[in-house]
Amino acid sequence: MTHQNLKIIVRIAWRNLWRNRRRTTIMLVAISLGVWAMIFMSAFMRGMVNGMLVDGLNSLPGHIQIHHPDYVDDPNIENSMPEPNEELRAVLNSDAVTAWSARVRVPAMITSERESRGVMLLGIDPEYEPQLGFGNSVIQRGRFVADPNEQGIVIGEKLRATLETQVGKRVVIMSQDPQNNVADRGFKIVGVFKSSVVADEEMFVFTGKLTAQSMLRIPGMVSEIAVNGEDARDIETLFTQISAHDSPQQVSLPWYALNSYLGLMANVMDGFVLVFMIIIFLALSFGLVNTLMMAVFERVREIGLMQALGMKPATILYQVMCETFILLVLGLIIGNLTALATILPLMDGIDLSSIAQGLQMAGMSTVLTPSLTTLDFVLASSVVIVLGLLAGFMPAWKASRYRPVEALAKT
Repeated sequence: MTHQNLKIIVRIAWRNLWRNRRRTTIMLVAISLGVWAMIFMSAFMRGMVNGMLVDGLNSLPGHIQIHHPDYVDDPNIENSMPEPNEELRAVLNSDAVTAWSARVRVPAMITSERESRGVMLLGIDPEYEPQLGFGNSVIQRGRFVADPNEQGIVIGEKLRATLETQVGKRVVIMSQDPQNNVADRGFKIVGVFKSSVVADEEMFVFTGKLTAQSMLRIPGMVSEIAVNGEDARDIETLFTQISAHDSPQQVSLPWYALNSYLGLMANVMDGFVLVFMIIIFLALSFGLVNTLMMAVFERVREIGLMQALGMKPATILYQVMCETFILLVLGLIIGNLTALATILPLMDGIDLSSIAQGLQMAGMSTVLTPSLTTLDFVLASSVVIVLGLLAGFMPAWKASRYRPVEALAKT
């Protein structure tokens, strides 16, 4: 096909599309809505999963954790391990690691003057925690843990309300030491933190790492080492480097093994988006086929006349396919622009606090921030073009198969 012939085909296809403006406009609106729905829903679903991932990883797990081999199944004081040795510290202080922290983390009971609750006691070094997502920025009242020798305690706002206490009051923390003896101590509440996941406010209480080790009688021992890399979804190389230092007393685990639900959600997200897009366009493709078939039926005599004047069946097929392509491209342009116009104003996040309880049960934040990527546009455009051309091939093939005499005889 010469360049001149192609220009003629495109010109005829364009004119044919607008011979019935109402039908073409309706089809354009349908395709644009489909493209918008694909991108809009993909951005929100990816934002939801990313939000769960970020909130989950900011809830103290880290991208990689190092534990005693039995700690994950039984997180008690007996399954502690030594603090990192020089070899492991060399890896943790490398450029591949953005942040790490060794923590004491054991189940405990907290008691105020009025109530008691089961909590997770964390002994932390505040110098390392902010880079892992938990630091002074989450403090609502009072202050954060000052140093590893901190004698006070930081609790969540939800737990503070449950215990009916406040900053400056004293609480008692009770747990057990490695010999199964009761280990308890009184702490002054020095700070109250606020979390995007309210369950964390009820679960975690923080004090200095050395203070927790002293109270639990485990000097030089920790429960976990949390490590963050550059990208939570690309930690295999870092995990291999760290797990090379595993020993009978410690084992490394990536975040998706520690939180299998979160890992599964992240893994199926891209595949789910593609399936979602295909389902939407399959519904649209029926309308597209119907529109093109009607356009062909209306021009049967015209097609017969063009064939009688010497136009080849292949040229007619190209012409109808060209009409399909133009329709799809126009729909993609409108749909993509509409998606951008509706998603960009929402990029600061949508407040869903009115359904906070349901979101908390799913481990989600109460603010949903859409995540718009170039991949969404590429994926939506690819699905529309490929499936749209496949849907348009049948009417095009039927138009090219008309015999001139029969076509001219049709009324």
